[in-house]
Amino acid sequence: MALPAIQGTGYHFRRILSYFPQDISLAFAYGSAVFKQIGAAQSNAKNMVDFVFAVDDPITWHTMNLMQNRSHYSVLKYLGPKKISTVQNKYGAGVYYNTLVPCDGKVIKYGIVSTDTLIEDLLHWKTLYIAGRLHKPVKILLQKENGRLQTALTTNLKSALTASFLMLPESFTEEDLYLQIAGLSYSGDFRMIIGEDKAKVLNIVRPNLEHFRKLYSNILQECPQAVYKQAHGKIEVDKSPEGQFLQLMSLPKHLQQNITYLVDQPGRNRDVEEVLLQVAQDPDCGNVVQQALFGIVKSSSLSQSAKGVVTAGVKKTISYSAKKLYKMVRSLRKQ
Repeated sequence: MALPAIQGTGYHFRRILSYFPQDISLAFAYGSAVFKQIGAAQSNAKNMVDFVFAVDDPITWHTMNLMQNRSHYSVLKYLGPKKISTVQNKYGAGVYYNTLVPCDGKVIKYGIVSTDTLIEDLLHWKTLYIAGRLHKPVKILLQKENGRLQTALTTNLKSALTASFLMLPESFTEEDLYLQIAGLSYSGDFRMIIGEDKAKVLNIVRPNLEHFRKLYSNILQECPQAVYKQAHGKIEVDKSPEGQFLQLMSLPKHLQQNITYLVDQPGRNRDVEEVLLQVAQDPDCGNVVQQALFGIVKSSSLSQSAKGVVTAGVKKTISYSAKKLYKMVRSLRKQ
């Protein structure tokens, strides 16, 4: 029953998209209002719907959106589209969110990111902010022809698999893999300590195994580092130093740099390849990758949340944070 429900809501989500300027290269909806999550209300109708819009020209897009939807913005609207775009691009994770916005009978939150910033994050994981959301199933509402963007979207999924392989044992189940993938962008996120459901990753994955499988099964079948026993839901990966080195060398650039920063001793200044060769032979290789991810996510989640106070306004921030805290307390009571 889940798939028809998602397809049905897709029409409504695309109708919501019509309320915004149409110069969008990629638009997707995500979260509990789109995909069923354990512990969420049985009906997703009242849940806030989360959107991300990637746009080629943020200044022009915000100019048009201020004309169409000025009430969506905080006091920053008085500074104009150029300043709004500067706040979007220069601070946090390069995303500008308007939250708790009533639209077509729904309450929505939407983030604006430049197409170039999105591609950079998908390829290199500088912030893992939007790239991490795209590790998980989302509802694509609009995607214009863009070879660079399509390549980056696929590369991001391959990188999620590779990073997860390094943190998992030699043999594991598909569910183990998808739990690891879904948790990548939450590693180091301070909101998982304050303000998020403690079982969030499990709640995302368990009801949506088929959606994860659609994202990753073809890539798994073609992956030379893995044996995918699809009929049994099992995966085996090469955990030899040689196998791990190949995996480390194919990780996104920013993650490789963070690993090098963690491992290389002050003053040695070895190149990345030499450091990764050392890490590949370390029994704690997976933990090193985990720590490097932690650093990326911690930095971007803190800075983006701080920016959210300005872009949403104090009143909306308090309201939004109160709902997140309620979810956290509710999850703790169930433990």
